Amino acid sequence: MRQEQFVARYQHEWQALERWLALRGESARRARRQVADNALNDEDIPQHYRRLCQQLALARKRGYSPQLVARLQVLMQQGHGLLYRTPSPHWQRALEFLFADFPQLVRSQARSMWAATALFAVPLLGSFLLVQWYPDFIHLLMDNREIAAMESMYDPSSPHLGRDSGTDWMMFGHYIMNNISIGLRTFASGLLAGVGTVLVLLFNGLTIGAVAGHLQHIGHGAPFWQFVAGHGAFELTAIVIAGGAGLQLGMKLLAPGRRRRIDALVDGGVIGARLCLGVAAMLLVAAFIEAFWSSIAEVPAWGKFSVAGVLWSVVLLWLWRGGRGSTHAD
Repeated sequence: MRQEQFVARYQHEWQALERWLALRGESARRARRQVADNALNDEDIPQHYRRLCQQLALARKRGYSPQLVARLQVLMQQGHGLLYRTPSPHWQRALEFLFADFPQLVRSQARSMWAATALFAVPLLGSFLLVQWYPDFIHLLMDNREIAAMESMYDPSSPHLGRDSGTDWMMFGHYIMNNISIGLRTFASGLLAGVGTVLVLLFNGLTIGAVAGHLQHIGHGAPFWQFVAGHGAFELTAIVIAGGAGLQLGMKLLAPGRRRRIDALVDGGVIGARLCLGVAAMLLVAAFIEAFWSSIAEVPAWGKFSVAGVLWSVVLLWLWRGGRGSTHAD
């Protein structure tokens, strides 16, 4: 085969591979658009790379021009650098997951996340308002001993804020175990066709709203809001995300589409497991804030609420913008 015929036959493959290599340095949005236009996806690259190696060997064997051989050699070296590069360190991959992959994954499950938000927030607001009009509603959710303990924790005359015993480190461990267990139960209950997750979200929303409403009604609202304002950004958002993970798992079970139900369930489990990794990280941060910041009674209310505003802004901005414009973009 003459060189002209060889180039004419394989030129389009080389150009497509050159465009794919060039896109590694482009913005993620432009990369996604051009990859779609050229019909060359990441999954196609190994096959294209093997064909390129064969074509380079043929070009050398047949004595084609040095310019053609050099062009194929450069393409082969660039492809090898991307396909066989050393994996990133564990800490770097963990940071990439938390700051890019996790918020992208949350956004990719937007319908489940919005449904979980409604199932949690509507009962919370409803029970808060209901307790203002019917104070005895709190007794339907909690017994007298639990109500008395809660009122004691947030008594304005108490020198403590949110808790009256336990060291910071002991409570840090307690909050980790308690919060993460709630998050995992919220997700795992999605295996009950999503009904379990719905019930967990409804119950948590009702309980939290009723507690906040009761404390506000009896005049203990100020200590309560100062205590929960800081860690609430990470804790409440994490519960909603865990609920979204459980709902998408339930939907995979109920409506697998054209796939086998078991395959759809495995896919939902993988998505949910990755979401739960991020949820666990969020609850770890929430536990740290709750143990070492929320319980400090000496900080004035304006300081507590200012920090809370910053934390809520950080969490919402992270979930909204995290990973956009990177090579990991969704």
